[in-house]
Amino acid sequence: MFTLPGRALAAGTAALLSGAMLAGCGSSGTTVKQGSLGQELKGATFTVGSKDFSESIILGEITISLLRAHGATVNDKTNIKGSTNTRTALTSKNIDMYWEYTGTGWVTYLKHTKPIPDAQGQYDAVAKEDLAKNQIVWGKPAPLNNTYAFAIRKDKAAALGVTKLSDLTALAQAKPNEATFCIESEFSTRDDGWPGVTEAYGINVPKSNVKSLDTGVIYSETQKGQTCNFGEVFATDGRIASMGLTVLQDDKKFFPVYNAALTLRQDTSTKYPQIQQYLEPVAAKLTDDVMRQLNAKVDADGLEPETVAHDWLKEQGFVK
Repeated sequence: MFTLPGRALAAGTAALLSGAMLAGCGSSGTTVKQGSLGQELKGATFTVGSKDFSESIILGEITISLLRAHGATVNDKTNIKGSTNTRTALTSKNIDMYWEYTGTGWVTYLKHTKPIPDAQGQYDAVAKEDLAKNQIVWGKPAPLNNTYAFAIRKDKAAALGVTKLSDLTALAQAKPNEATFCIESEFSTRDDGWPGVTEAYGINVPKSNVKSLDTGVIYSETQKGQTCNFGEVFATDGRIASMGLTVLQDDKKFFPVYNAALTLRQDTSTKYPQIQQYLEPVAAKLTDDVMRQLNAKVDADGLEPETVAHDWLKEQGFVK
């Protein structure tokens, strides 16, 4: 099941972390020839982690492939259960790096209740404060924004004439039977979820128009169009394209920005500045559309994240 980071956080106990780390070990095999791009990192050993959903694992495998291609020995600890466990694994030195999201860093780890709507402003703020308070370095962010969104079937969107969230205000008034929503239970109570978005856009629908479902079920029910026309989704989820859904524009920029960036401890970054040098051009290529395609190869086509990561890096000329 795809879960956007920082939404439902597991308890960060030491015992759970230990079990999650053991259960979350990724593939130990390598599809990239050691040192195929050079021996700059020969003799260095890193442990790369990730959270337990496709996008995070793919980003972890991209990092593993690149580091190995530059001569490093890399332990694969992707697929750690839960955001808190993954962050704790980094700060406690169980892993050396993983990809995190700016919104998660700002709201969940730095405890700010109000996100910064500007993407660059959000990144600058979280990077500055996390370094000062926790000695965590944030690499250059990818353009991909894995935030909340609402999706609808493409044909239904055309029939209703909706392209953006502000269109739902008029729809709820003119055709209340069409303004039906599937959302997660947590989303139903969050300030940056249903209460907040309905207030921001002035969307007023009866409670009977809103159904609380599990994440994966939301996608399938939105595709069917029987339980709901509009489903709460995550913007870079591969199922959006594979199920023929279209995302409504958040024209008031209500939802927080969740750009992905490699995070690592300051001591690691200082000792090995090449890491960010190698990852920066890769991050720049990871747009919403690219990430949706990569996620779909795992979630819809059933390919292994390691394979998807390597094939994309090779296609883009980042590895041989």
